[in-house]
Amino acid sequence: MAEFCGATLDSRRIRPGMLFVAIKGEHADGHDFIPQALAAGAAGVIDGRRELADAAARYRRTLGAKVIGITGSAGKTTTKELVAAFLRAGGFRVYATEGNFNNDLGLPLTILNCPRDAEFLVLEMGTNHPGEIASLVEIASPHAGVISSIGTAHIEFFKTQDGIADEKGTLFARLPPYGFAVVGVNNDRYERLKTMSAARVVSVDPFDSIGECLAAALVPRLPGAHNVSNARLAAACAMEFGVPLERCIASLEDFSLPGDRWRVVERGGITYVNDCYNANPTSMIAALETFASMPCTGRRIAVLGDMFELGERSDELHVRVLGRAAELPIAAVVPVGDAMARAAAHAGAAAFTASCKDAQAARDALRGLVRPGDAVLLKASHGMHLEMVLG
Repeated sequence: MAEFCGATLDSRRIRPGMLFVAIKGEHADGHDFIPQALAAGAAGVIDGRRELADAAARYRRTLGAKVIGITGSAGKTTTKELVAAFLRAGGFRVYATEGNFNNDLGLPLTILNCPRDAEFLVLEMGTNHPGEIASLVEIASPHAGVISSIGTAHIEFFKTQDGIADEKGTLFARLPPYGFAVVGVNNDRYERLKTMSAARVVSVDPFDSIGECLAAALVPRLPGAHNVSNARLAAACAMEFGVPLERCIASLEDFSLPGDRWRVVERGGITYVNDCYNANPTSMIAALETFASMPCTGRRIAVLGDMFELGERSDELHVRVLGRAAELPIAAVVPVGDAMARAAAHAGAAAFTASCKDAQAARDALRGLVRPGDAVLLKASHGMHLEMVLG
């Protein structure tokens, strides 16, 4: 492969020596911008998704970096960020997926942007249809794999949790015999995943003595049992590569997550927890349980929006989430969106306010509801745009 210095889908981001990836999208066709990319100094053009995958796979084979693949129904971005942070704390040169750039476009672009001198490449792998993990693993050829959880995200396309486990477990099944797989013993499909691995399995109890040490360091920035589990998996992975636990813990002092993930802000004496980058039943319940344990001098109010791609189980799973919310010390729940409205009508809890059509309506409803001392959780699938509640 000819020399290049990265790749991009955006002709406006081209620097001399980069590759321009021309993809026909929903709103624009990248092929229309090839002249601008070449004029800006592009070293070449990659035409379409198949050529992008092939180029990334070829470049991957030239890299000396050890590759770690991370997937899961919930927690994969957090786990990926923690693995990268822990490896950096061990003194390694690390390149990792930005945000959740984890699909058939994001993963190969991440690989093509990996510096040649990187010692580790940490790749998040997402899926919402059967067979996608296999395609990503084929491109990335990971040495190690981590599965953060098996929940009900995207169950519309997999029908059952076993189907989701089989899809995620493809990562383990395709690891080389000299690699290793990391999975938590508290994972709902632990035994199923363990038997799928062609490599050595590192089984992790997130609440062992190491987990307790990580929990103490996480509390100020990333509370919740689910985050302790993510950190314990990440630490196990880093420790397999020789990073001392003490360095992992020390790196948490200034750790933060990208995007709208557990961002705590205060406005007018009201504490807002912005955790609305995305949502599925597993992450929604984990967020509610963590929110319910937060210190609060006033009332806790949860603004919960629709979760997408749940298929025929959508109503059932939205009801389950609101049922759990009703069991927790949360004074009021503001349902947002059609699915949450149906679930609230079914649940009929007194703490549920009138349903809101969208984020703007939720923002208007909150004005007359909150008062200083209250805490507000914002949680929904990204397409609900609940971040608009904060203005």
